[in-house]
Amino acid sequence: MAGRGFKGLLVLCLVLAAGCSKAAVPYPDQIAAWHAEKDQFMRESSDSPVPADKRGTFPALAYFPTDPAFRVPAALQVAQGAPAVEMPTSTGQRRKMRRVGNLTFMLNGQPLSLGAFVEADENDTRRLFVPFGDLTNALETYPGGRYLDLERTPTGVYDLDFNRAYHPFCLFNSSYDCPYPPQESRLKVPIRAGERLQKPLLAR
Repeated sequence: MAGRGFKGLLVLCLVLAAGCSKAAVPYPDQIAAWHAEKDQFMRESSDSPVPADKRGTFPALAYFPTDPAFRVPAALQVAQGAPAVEMPTSTGQRRKMRRVGNLTFMLNGQPLSLGAFVEADENDTRRLFVPFGDLTNALETYPGGRYLDLERTPTGVYDLDFNRAYHPFCLFNSSYDCPYPPQESRLKVPIRAGERLQKPLLAR
């Protein structure tokens, strides 16, 4: 299922984010609503990566506690004419992606950056794919990293919210082909925000 490792969920994430954007709703409640709608998608949608015979008993997804400290502004430094990047994937293939630019931000007083990408043959750059790794991988989160999705902004400033970080579909179904973050997008800090494993790998 090439391309379905993040593209299907990208649309879902953007819809949920739009539905949770009302200023009158407290931020923790926005994230809680996001979680509830994601669980419903996983259990009921025909686009769910969970095999149909397992959806009825699929448990609620696990998340780190919502922490506003992991929601930070990020500036996109556009990369003009950047060559295609080949990302290894969960099925052993390589996915060609085009780097739109680098997102720079401060997290807990530390300057960090992540690449923002689109598919190499994609002309529409209004939605950015931000794969990342961190020190929770293979311990508390999927070894291959997690994803963020962002809508392009005219200002170049983005709401980088790690509380909305999610696992790729291949965690739930090995037939999905999910790209892994490039080395430069593997943060040397733990990001204990967003989706996590139901049970830490160290405890297994």
